[in-house]
Amino acid sequence: MSDEQTPAKRANPEAKDYRDTVFLPKTAFPMKAGLPQKEPAILARWQEQDLYGELRRQREGREKFIFHDGPPYANGDIHIGHVLNKTLKDLAVRTQSLLGKDAPFVPGWDCHGLPIEWKVEEQYRKKKRNKDEVPPAEFRAECRAYAQHWVDVQSGQFRRLGILADWKKPYLTMSFEAEATIVSELTKFAESGQLYRGAKPVMWSPVEKTALAEAEIEYEDVTSTQIDVAFEIVESPIPELVGAHAVVWTTTPWTIPVNQAIAFGEGIDYEVIEWGFPVRRYLVASELKNALIKRLSETLDKDDDAPTIDLPPEWHEGFLADLDKFEAENPAPPPTTWKGAQLAGSIARHPMHHLGGFFAKPRPLIAAPHVTTDAGTGLVHMAPDHGEEDFEACKAVGIDPVFAVEGDGKYREDWLWLGGQGSVINTKFNGPDGPICTDLRESGALLSAGDFKHSYPHSWRSKARVIYRCTPQWFVGMDQPIEGGTTLRQRALSEIDRVRFVPDKGRNRIGSMVEGRPDWVLSRQRAWGVPITLFVDRKTGKYLVDPEVNARIVAAVRDKGVDAWTEEGAVQHFLGAGRDPDDYEQVTDILDVWFDSGCTHVFTLESGHWPEQRWPADLYLEGSDQHRGWFQSSLLESCGTRGRAPYDTVLTHGFTMDSKGMKMSKSLGNTVNPLDLMKETGADILRLWVASVDFTEDHRIGKEILAGVSDSYRKIRNTFRYLLGALEGFENSERVTDVSAMPELERYMLALLSKLDADLREAVANYDFNGYARALGDFCNNDLSAFYFDIRKDCLYCDAATDPKRMAYRSVLDTLFHALVRWFAPVLVFTTEEVWASRYPDAASVHLSEWPELPDAADERMLEIWAGYRALREQVTAQIEPMRREKVIGSSLEAKVAIGLPDTADRPMLTSDELAELFIVSDVVLDTGTVVEGPAVIAHRTDHHKCGRCWRHLPEVKEDGDLCARCEEVVA
Repeated sequence: MSDEQTPAKRANPEAKDYRDTVFLPKTAFPMKAGLPQKEPAILARWQEQDLYGELRRQREGREKFIFHDGPPYANGDIHIGHVLNKTLKDLAVRTQSLLGKDAPFVPGWDCHGLPIEWKVEEQYRKKKRNKDEVPPAEFRAECRAYAQHWVDVQSGQFRRLGILADWKKPYLTMSFEAEATIVSELTKFAESGQLYRGAKPVMWSPVEKTALAEAEIEYEDVTSTQIDVAFEIVESPIPELVGAHAVVWTTTPWTIPVNQAIAFGEGIDYEVIEWGFPVRRYLVASELKNALIKRLSETLDKDDDAPTIDLPPEWHEGFLADLDKFEAENPAPPPTTWKGAQLAGSIARHPMHHLGGFFAKPRPLIAAPHVTTDAGTGLVHMAPDHGEEDFEACKAVGIDPVFAVEGDGKYREDWLWLGGQGSVINTKFNGPDGPICTDLRESGALLSAGDFKHSYPHSWRSKARVIYRCTPQWFVGMDQPIEGGTTLRQRALSEIDRVRFVPDKGRNRIGSMVEGRPDWVLSRQRAWGVPITLFVDRKTGKYLVDPEVNARIVAAVRDKGVDAWTEEGAVQHFLGAGRDPDDYEQVTDILDVWFDSGCTHVFTLESGHWPEQRWPADLYLEGSDQHRGWFQSSLLESCGTRGRAPYDTVLTHGFTMDSKGMKMSKSLGNTVNPLDLMKETGADILRLWVASVDFTEDHRIGKEILAGVSDSYRKIRNTFRYLLGALEGFENSERVTDVSAMPELERYMLALLSKLDADLREAVANYDFNGYARALGDFCNNDLSAFYFDIRKDCLYCDAATDPKRMAYRSVLDTLFHALVRWFAPVLVFTTEEVWASRYPDAASVHLSEWPELPDAADERMLEIWAGYRALREQVTAQIEPMRREKVIGSSLEAKVAIGLPDTADRPMLTSDELAELFIVSDVVLDTGTVVEGPAVIAHRTDHHKCGRCWRHLPEVKEDGDLCARCEEVVA
């Protein structure tokens, strides 16, 4: 029914108007959401009421659910990845809180390290200031201020997204308490003997002048210069090899000036080929000789200086014919081959041996397990300074690094070849016309030079190429026995087996990384971070292990922050009486920022600064890249100090792509700005988008996708609007509490609600927020709007207020309202608050509510029976729709339906009148015993007249516009 004139009134102006007697839904809750305007006001009210604090007070003493927030970097506005990440965390915490648990959410930020330091340096470069000329304490103060600025900005942006957390008291890795805790954790590794200093090749950024962790590396396709270089063999147990040249192939020409050996594969076959004019002999793997010849030929073709002789064509043809005849009559003997193991003991000399010094030393041919015949020549030039495998193979034969390349990527000044030049990551420096190739060409050692496309590691901050560089660094040993006889690697792998991973494939991902990872590089050569607070004995080279010294250091950092380490007079204070500061080296490196974040579980869950927290966490939740980042650093830190992981469950999400499935990039112009979206459509739309995607995989966002989300939101909002209108004036005196006394349709809806309750609980237990939101949306659309509300609108509008069926319906609507507003609250945080306040303007926030208590109405048999009714209803609708399209009837109420049922079918438990109401038709005639395989439905236009109030066509209505018996009674 609507407020328009009834058809009877239009047909007969004298017909009475019954609009005022119909109970139409009434609500002030608007259909138009206006979220961008409403949400900030709701947010301000939450802050004024201290909603988070009130929730903590109400949940005190309840079962704990501890989620530990992984810290984002404080260095810019939030992006769509932040939205996904933080909303998922909010969903996890809110759903657990809805179950009645004490589920605190302490947000945090990672404030040290290159992300912030690099930004401050950028500001310096714009002002033409040199960071190295600024006092370290002043520089660190600027880094701290920069980080705090973005903490404040991001905090407001996350709040605007509706994240309910302890924003008044977040954790910051740069707080003095956190810095002191990080230092304390470092001393635990030192005191347990897990820490050591050694020289190993590590990922190094010449641009940022520091070592990098694997988690700070990203790979991009690049074009490098590949070269073949000849090393003359001067000694060999195989006489034929003396005077030949071992050919090495590399895509990093800059490592040739640091070459110290040549590696072979012991099981690979090698042979000597003859090439060039004058002819020279080259040692190469038999399997790769043709590839080498091809590269040499291509180089010869490009050589403009190669001699050419112009001969008549017939001479050329005759020469080839004679050559073919000669080769046929004098076949070449099979080449002599040697196994790689036979090359042991051979000595080559560096192409630049004439420079003397380092370059005059012999280059032994050594065995190495990593040599293959996948590419190159089967001989690998070895620079132990610049490769993990090179380092290990050379170490085994007593060859040590020489540290020729400085932190900025230049060769050190005293290096005999190219000293003071670089940077080694410069493509022109490495190119065919660069100084390396030019010098090698002039020495006769450069056999080929060309382009080679491959994947290469880059720093994810500066986007510049990185190198492997051997420098003295501090490490935590992965395979060093610790207390109990196990190693850190063994402990970590054991915990990976125990911890629950969602999805489970995360277990294999992090497991393979931990299984194959090298020792943990803790040191960085930067200024902004927690210092490695160690003193090294200058005589023994061992670091000082003294709990009293460590306690003084921790106390000082807790009082003054990281500046305490370099404060004047600090060394003597830390060492204490009886120790001479001149006997000790004070370490100046800072800690890997991943060690900082790996310690967050300690000062957030254990410190007591948040009494509602406890260790370990129930859940860690981050993107899949954190299997090599925060998940792993937290695991290693905790296993090294506590023997177990700091978490029991790890949830991983994928990454957000654009609408075409492409990675978002500012250069491509396909990014989505969440701050703009919140201004345009509101935060709840973004939150619903998060809940509507399969976040465990990479997923998409775009205008069309968000338009679909907005449409889903509109349907949900209309469901609440209907409930608010239909429940207008509902009182407890009207409530029907006896489920068994309700009509069967109401009992069915309560049974459906019980099933939904079970499904949602399972979704929460599995962190299946997509399934959670989808189940709610489907219930609203399919079970309520398109079914229950549609059927019962006649009852709501036209039955008497005291009619038992109408009272039962409104009682179920009230149950539905309280269930849905609570279930939707973790997803649509602002909308549900608006809905709740519309019905209960003086009540506390809906977000203080708990999981709804439902009537005991679970009934599998009921669900099965009604599944049959609904299938039959679809058949009826399918018969009626063509009649409406062809204008045979105006609405389904003008139709009558005959249903034939087979002999084997159970007769429906509903009466014909109840079935007519279910199908929203005039009447239903059942014929059991029809010879059909399934229900046969036939629809006709009814002959009955239409009630002027409820519009139903009934036999008791004598003329259109008259009232049926029910309406006469209600009107009377």
